Amino acid sequence: MAINSPGELSGTEDGRTRVLLADDDVLLREGLASLLERSGLEVVGQTGESQWILPLVRELKPDLVVLDIRMPPTNTVEGLDAAREIRNELPATGILVLSAHAEVEHAMELLATGQRIGYLLKSRVTDVEEFIDTVGRIVRGGSVMDPALVQELVSARRHNDPLAGLSPREREVLELMAEGRSNAGIARRLWVTEGTVEKHVRHILAKLGLPETDEDHRRVLAVVTFLESR
Repeated sequence: MAINSPGELSGTEDGRTRVLLADDDVLLREGLASLLERSGLEVVGQTGESQWILPLVRELKPDLVVLDIRMPPTNTVEGLDAAREIRNELPATGILVLSAHAEVEHAMELLATGQRIGYLLKSRVTDVEEFIDTVGRIVRGGSVMDPALVQELVSARRHNDPLAGLSPREREVLELMAEGRSNAGIARRLWVTEGTVEKHVRHILAKLGLPETDEDHRRVLAVVTFLESR
């Protein structure tokens, strides 16, 4: 028997996966509950209020909590705050964020907490069997991220990568610089002339936006930039 918060306890003794739903969209929540029940899961509780998430998790001890990030009263990060508290207090509980918003920073923060975690976009859930499979993977200890979020993360990393403008050969030269090799040593390693290496080094320093000061100092700064980006 599922409950709405606040309310009475409910439970299952047949070994089915126990799920708590937290979303202020009542139609979505009820539809999801019906879908999960038809798929053999037990929806043990529901709430549309963020302040009831943690109390219900403590009381009902679900295997999985499906929640939205933005919930009343402020519709900002209440769901994320609840997810943090669940992970800190009951780390074995699976968490699936089902959100309308692609928030990469929040997604990465959640995924960094370990196993049994997932983040999907509501608008991109189009296959019921795939969704149920995702739920199962999270409960069994997996981590799942929506492909759209992965793409945004990759784009963000490329945008913020100070080495993104370097060519493959320039990256190779910079890596050898980080090993402490001189231009002559790099030239021998890459089977090119020392003049070619000097040209690559000039391009690297320019692309990294390092100031026109003492070149040895600029080389050190370039190596520091390389090491920090790894």
